Formats: sequence, structure tokens, C-alpha cells
Amino acid sequence: MLRKLRKQFFIRSAPSWLVLAIDLYWVVNNFILAHLILFNFVYSLDGALLKIQLPVLITVSVFSFLLIRSHQGIIRHTGVRDAIKVGFASLFILGLLTAISLFSNYLNWNENLNFPLSVVVIHFLLNVFVLTGLRFFFKIFYDILFSSFKRGPRILIYGAGEAGLLTYSVLKNDKANNAEIVGFMDDDVRKQGKSLNAVTIYNPIDITQEFITAKNITQVIIAMQQIKQTRLIEIVAHLALLSVKVKIVPPAKTWINSPQLMPSQIKSLNIEDLLGRSVIELDSAELQKEFSDKVVIITGAAGSIGSEISRQLANFNYKHLILIDQAESNLYDLQQYFNYKKNKNITCIVADVRNEKRMDSIFEKFKPEMVFHAAAYKHVPFMEENPYEAVQVNVFGTKIIADLVVKHQAKKFVMVSTDKAVNPTNVMGATKRIAEMYISSLQANGTSKFITTRFGNVLGSSGSVIPLFKTQIKNGGPITLTHKDIMRYFMTIPEACQLVLEAGVMGKGGEIFVFDMGTPIKIYDLALNMIHLSNLKFPQDINIEITGLRPGEKIYEELLGDGENCIPTHHQKIMIAKAKTLDAKEIEQQINELCVSNRELNCEHTVSKMKQIVPEFLSNNSIYEKFDRKSVDII
Repeated sequence: MLRKLRKQFFIRSAPSWLVLAIDLYWVVNNFILAHLILFNFVYSLDGALLKIQLPVLITVSVFSFLLIRSHQGIIRHTGVRDAIKVGFASLFILGLLTAISLFSNYLNWNENLNFPLSVVVIHFLLNVFVLTGLRFFFKIFYDILFSSFKRGPRILIYGAGEAGLLTYSVLKNDKANNAEIVGFMDDDVRKQGKSLNAVTIYNPIDITQEFITAKNITQVIIAMQQIKQTRLIEIVAHLALLSVKVKIVPPAKTWINSPQLMPSQIKSLNIEDLLGRSVIELDSAELQKEFSDKVVIITGAAGSIGSEISRQLANFNYKHLILIDQAESNLYDLQQYFNYKKNKNITCIVADVRNEKRMDSIFEKFKPEMVFHAAAYKHVPFMEENPYEAVQVNVFGTKIIADLVVKHQAKKFVMVSTDKAVNPTNVMGATKRIAEMYISSLQANGTSKFITTRFGNVLGSSGSVIPLFKTQIKNGGPITLTHKDIMRYFMTIPEACQLVLEAGVMGKGGEIFVFDMGTPIKIYDLALNMIHLSNLKFPQDINIEITGLRPGEKIYEELLGDGENCIPTHHQKIMIAKAKTLDAKEIEQQINELCVSNRELNCEHTVSKMKQIVPEFLSNNSIYEKFDRKSVDII
């Protein structure tokens, strides 16, 4: 019952007319009190005087409050600005009453309109003090009332700058959670030991487990907008030793268009935040122009990359999007997503890029102007065991789509490649390199523009290491790692797809665009951070087990191959790999022979042929290492 009454009478904001009525009530009382103060609390007002002065006072006050709008603030959120508005309204009342008195004397009006200046000044001071004090009183009362119902988390805020102060304000006003801010932490020695909003700013080094236990702190919120990735990792490594939950304030761009930062936007820190990338600035006007009124085909549209490209393209003024994938369940989910978003002119087709006749019928029907080719097999161990499938999809499937682009005179073909195509040590990487070589050879035809985009691992994609580690932690461990020194480049899926679109716009044909992947991440450190972020200890709670490199796996990935140089573009995150010049006719002949010989289902013969096409393909920890020297001798 009490909870219901509280919700009924206190959660809803008081109407403005009620605030105005209360303010008028106290303005009248303050006027009488001003006379009492002036005459040593001896009552000296007669009824006739009050009958004339009070209506004038009320009229002047209503006019002042309505003009300044001091009654329209939410009382429980009263702040400095509200107090200033009350001060201005009171000052306006003072000015009007003084003006009425002066004009009354000058024009010989009713002598009862003469407001003594001393009374008016005392009245002004009382108004400022009482009206402001009442607002803060009700705010404090509201805080106490709601604080008594629920004990919230005790929080330390890491960062005593603007973001930290904003976080403090948001949490203090969030009565649903009733958080208590115990203190701030900041790396700036000039701030340490001082106070912010009467809350102490601590040196992060002094925050130990004993401190956390003594202060009963349950959460630490990182509130720093400009922080380097390496520093964030250091902070998390320190906090991981403490028994606290770590949260983070999101980048300002995610809430800058909202009225304010919301408590719900302060989220638990996850591994993606530690691998966080800087914001990408794209030329939206150019992208809009490029895709406006275009028919676009996306292969592999139900995959991690293909689906995100589809979602991003749906924001432009396309003419028709054709989404192709053989995975019917995932494609159905994507279709339902677009139905929910009410996107029009999007056609989802279940089809296999290896079926040339089927693909040709789709091209013939829709006449695409642009093609984004994301269909591929990408799992290194699987493809090492299944070279036939790797060649059929990654090489033959790409060849079919690329040939159809030429046949139907589509304007652009953009292929999604991988850093594993650089100096490949496995079948999957070699097939992607062969696909790169084939589409580069087609540029000589001159009718269509063929563009390759090359980047590393994407966070959260199906089969990637992070979802695997999350599952292993959930199951109690151990985390399995193939090598303690293994390192990988990482990029978020939206970022990768944004750069694919941008590269597709700037491509003139024949380029291999390489994305700035930042600093490679040591997977062992990644596993440790994920354990810490799960509030677990290594190795007590979760252990890390080294299993040995899998067939075809590298310790380090590369973005440029032997003989390739990097040329910058106007976009700081996109570069062009200046590859070695290839003999288009020879490459085309070799790839045609590979596709034909692959039908024999002889894995060793297929891999041997691949090594002839890609001399730098040297198998690692694989049964196909025996063909390395032979392939070099052949070349």
C-alpha cells in the first residue's frame, strides 16, 4: 500500500500550476513577514492597505513567475539553474513593486500603492531564501523518502573529469537504483586528495582490496571518454584483482542525441570494450550517392559480415537489395529483421554460389549494378580437412559470381577477403588468395570494376575465438588455447562492414584494399581479461590449457604479402596493397585447371595444384607440408 501511494503521489512530477500556487502563497506570507521584521514584529498593517497592496503584489508576482517560468522546473531535480530562475523572478518582483511606488508618488496615485523600499528589499531577500529553500527541501525530502526503501550499490567512479561528474549526477538522480557514490578515482595527481561534490578523489594506487572491503564498495564505473586502449587494459587488470563489478560509460556518440546520459546506458564492461576501436568517420554523402537507386546483390548475406553489410546498405536509398545465402535459417532470421524494420524492395533468395545456372538466372532477373561477395568458407581446421569444399566455394563460387558480373556488365564487384590470404599456411587462406588473384585478372576486361577488401578477425563472428571463450568460461573451463604466443588482429563487425562499403565507393578497379587493424592482440592476454571480466580468478576458477597449433594455423597474421607495398588513401583507415603484377591469362588458365581437377576429389592433387598457383603457400603443421618443396621446384 505504501509503495502504491509513493508511486501515485511522488514519482509523478508536481503540476506547474501547483508550484505557482505554492510560490504565490509564500510570496504573500513573505510580504507580511517583511513588515513584521521591519517593525520589530509589531503588526502595523491595516485591512484597507492589504486590500489594495495584496492584489497588486499577487498580480506582479504572477506576471514575474510566468515571464521567468521559475515554476516549470521539476522540483525533485532542483539545481543551480532553478535557484537562479527563482532569484531572477524575485528580482523582477522587487523592480516592479519599486516602479509602482515611484510612479504612484510622481503621479499622485493612491497612497496605498506606496510600497516602502525597505519592505520591498526584505521581501526580495525572503523570497529568494524561502522559495529556493523550499525547492531544495522537497528535493532532499524526496531523496530521503526513496532512499529508505532500497539500499543501492556503493560505487567508485574512475575519472573525475566531465564524464565522471556527469555520471555522478545521473546516478544520484536515479532513485530506482539508489546508488551511493563513495568516491572518485583519477590518474591526475593534481586532483587526488581533493573533493568533487563533497566526494573525495582517490589515487587509483590506493584502491586495494582492504579499501574495497572497508568501504563496502560493490561497483567501479569507468567514466573517461578519451582513454587509450592500452591504459584501459591496465585499469581493468588492476580492478580485476578486486572483488568489484566493473562497468563503463559508453562513448558520447551513443547518447549525445538523447536528452542526457541514461543510467541504463552505463553497462558492464566486456571484452569488446577492451578491444574497442576509434570511431570511423565515413563520407555519408558519397555513400548515399554511390548506392542511391542501385540494384545490389550480396552473397553470403546471412553470415556475420554479409548480414551487417545488408543492414548498413538498407539505410541508403537503394533500388533493390537481393540477399543470397544457402543457410536458410539464418537467411530467414535476416528476412524477419527487415520485415520488422519495414524495409521495402529486399528479396531474400536461398541459393548456392556454386550453382552457375541458378546464379545466372538471378543475375538475369535482377540485373545488379553492384555485387558484394561475402560468401565463403572461413574455418581453418575444417578447410584443412576438406580442401574440395574450400576450393568449390572460395575459388569456384567466387569465379562464378565474378564471371557473371562480367557477363551481365555489373558496374562493381567487391570481394571480402582475409588476412589469412597473405603468405598462406593453410588451405582456407590459399583459396582466398587464389580468389583475389582471379578477380584481379578480370580487371583487364575493362567493363566492370573488381575490388578486394582484406582484413583480419571480426569480434563476435560465428566461430571466432571470443564466443568460444565465453562458452568455455560459462561451462567452468578450461579455456583452450593453441599457443601461448599466438596473436591476432581484431575489428568489430560494423567497423569492418563500414570500411568495405567505403572501399567499394573509392575503388577504381583492380585494388586490394587493406584495412588498418590497429595493434595485434595476444590471445593469451585476451583469455586472461575475459576471465577477469567474468569476476573469476586465474587459475583458481578458470584455467587456460595450451593444446598446440592446429593444422594450418599461424602464430602471427600478416596484412601484406611478400612483394606488396602499402599505399595510403584519403581515408586514414584504408590503404591499398600494391601487389605484384600478375599474368592475367596464365592465372585464369591455372585457376580453370584447378576448378576442373578439384572435381576428381583428390585432396593431395588439389592442394599440390594450389601450391603451384600460390608459391608462397607453405603449409604449417599440416599433412600437406610434403608438397611445399615439390611446388617450389615446379614453379
